[in-house]
Amino acid sequence: MAQETNQSPVPMLCATGCGFYGNPRTNGMCSVCHKEHLSRQNNGAMSSLGAMGGANVSVGSAVEASSMRRLEATLNAVAAAEAAAAAEDAAAEAAAATAEAVATEVLSGVTRQMSKLSLSTGDCGTSANREQAEPVVTQPTATTSPLCAVGGDGSEAPELPKPKKNRCFMCRKKVGLTGFDCRCGNLFCGGHRYSDKHNCPYDYKAEAAAKIRKENPVVVADKIQRI
Repeated sequence: MAQETNQSPVPMLCATGCGFYGNPRTNGMCSVCHKEHLSRQNNGAMSSLGAMGGANVSVGSAVEASSMRRLEATLNAVAAAEAAAAAEDAAAEAAAATAEAVATEVLSGVTRQMSKLSLSTGDCGTSANREQAEPVVTQPTATTSPLCAVGGDGSEAPELPKPKKNRCFMCRKKVGLTGFDCRCGNLFCGGHRYSDKHNCPYDYKAEAAAKIRKENPVVVADKIQRI
């Protein structure tokens, strides 16, 4: 057993068959073949990455193209809207100018008609003034006033009757324009204006009864039904 453990392992050749000795740490290959194997693996990884990058680039270019087309469509729509708005503004300005011209023509026609009417009325006024230019002369008539006639005769003028003063019928107090007329026909002051203060002879009860009879006529139904 001791002899078996002291024996060195038998060297093995390269797994790729190049004729050199291989090493277990390099997967049974020599150093040269191991480097070539690593380089081939690296090249394959790079090629796969390049293919993926190309696909990504193609996708990005397609997205960019679609976005450019959308942007162009949006710009075209905005330009069309601006052109339509400009056309509408031009049409509105033209309509306003036409309306202003029509209004100016109408006003000028009205002013001409007014001037013609004023001239015609002025001519009529001048002709009427010419017809009435000659004034009418009236001779004053000699009138004599009654006072002058009375003075000439030497007799005195008759005295005018004095205005009657308003007085209370009971106390003979001057009431002026503040008197109270009663239904009995007399004028009274504030203290004697009521009927019980001046013994008014007017019959208020008879008047009230007549008013009630007038406003409430008696309605009697017929005793015999007429056919």
